[in-house]
Amino acid sequence: MAKDYLETMLGENEHILLRARKHWSVLFGNIVLEIVLIIALIIAAIVLLPIVAFPVTPLGFILVLVPLFGMGRDFLVWYNRQYIVTNRRVIQTSGVFSKDVVDSSLEKVNDVKLSQSFWGRLFDYGDIEILTASEVGANVFRSIGDPIKFKTAMLNAKERLGFDHEAGMEGHSVAPDIPALIARLDDLRKKGIISEGEFQQKKAELLAKM
Repeated sequence: MAKDYLETMLGENEHILLRARKHWSVLFGNIVLEIVLIIALIIAAIVLLPIVAFPVTPLGFILVLVPLFGMGRDFLVWYNRQYIVTNRRVIQTSGVFSKDVVDSSLEKVNDVKLSQSFWGRLFDYGDIEILTASEVGANVFRSIGDPIKFKTAMLNAKERLGFDHEAGMEGHSVAPDIPALIARLDDLRKKGIISEGEFQQKKAELLAKM
């Protein structure tokens, strides 16, 4: 199976946890006028056919191709603007043919702010603001669908990244606090971030180092 553009950019042992896009209402707002225009052209072609001698119907259907092309373009723009959480980064990608990619390391993420209006809570969309320690400072994902799930995936990935970093310190001169690591591992299991099998495997590995 061929990899998509984003998968070719992933590092070794990096994998995608969640993909998100702007809410469907954003796409609908971009194409609603084109839908109305298509309906109007079809109705006009059908109504005017028996009135005028000029072949209005073929012309009307040809004109329909213009807003159809616009709808296709708007859909591709919406579809290719993705917000991705991996086990290492948060990535924003856009563009149909030429691509624009912005990513932030989870290690540099200081805080995540979620904003939802009344309509956002009703239809499940909102803005995610990511505050980082980089020079950019903040990155805002506007009108993203299912923002609570996206925020939770980010925070869980960041917490798990911190644990994996601590668990990988056995090569340092100071021995890791294995009981504390096991306790934190158990906490991740209770939160559903890791499975029971992963918990038992890592626990056994840590106990073997004592």
